[in-house]
Amino acid sequence: EKIMALTRRLDDDGGSYGIVGNSQPMKVIFQLIERAVQSDANVLISGESGTGKELVANALHESGKRKSGPFVKINCSALNETLIESELFGHAKGAFTGAYQHRKGLFEMAAGGDIFLDEIGDIPLGTQAKLLRVVETKHLERIGGSRDVYVDVRIIAATNRNLSERVESGLFRKDLFYRLNVLPIPLPPLRQREGDIPLLVFSMLEENRKTLNKKILRVSPE
Repeated sequence: EKIMALTRRLDDDGGSYGIVGNSQPMKVIFQLIERAVQSDANVLISGESGTGKELVANALHESGKRKSGPFVKINCSALNETLIESELFGHAKGAFTGAYQHRKGLFEMAAGGDIFLDEIGDIPLGTQAKLLRVVETKHLERIGGSRDVYVDVRIIAATNRNLSERVESGLFRKDLFYRLNVLPIPLPPLRQREGDIPLLVFSMLEENRKTLNKKILRVSPE
């Protein structure tokens, strides 16, 4: 069976986005993706590290209604509260030491497209309150600024944490969780889709064969 027949295609151009699998859990995921690309609602992708959250986010943008717009990404766990607010919302000139000019945030840069908030579960509570306003009203205020800025974006968020548990423990706002979790896509770990392992192996072999331009030995079933 040819490898291209094993790779699920998600758009009319034949792009696979690196998503491989035909197990029952993955068939459910493909259905959820296809539902999400037809909508403009916020999406929350959950799953353990390595389950392909960014691949799904890429698929949602490249096949979605906003594919002609920008796709902006940020890892929310990599920045402290001050830096992440400046990155997300921008800042006005003189807002803090080193702010020598007005700066647009990632939400403004993503206008007309999608913004991917990876590891959303690590955002500080103070930032969550400001993010909630943007989600609810599509308006933000730059740090140190006094003018409302309208931002037309769809949010694709991802987390490897159990946000329901974080809500119960007071570490994540319930209202923000429900605003983001409009279209949930829970990705299964590989141990729940072992039937896809041969497909993934063959896909990797094919990718390396093309890269190296040479024949690669077959892998035994064992």
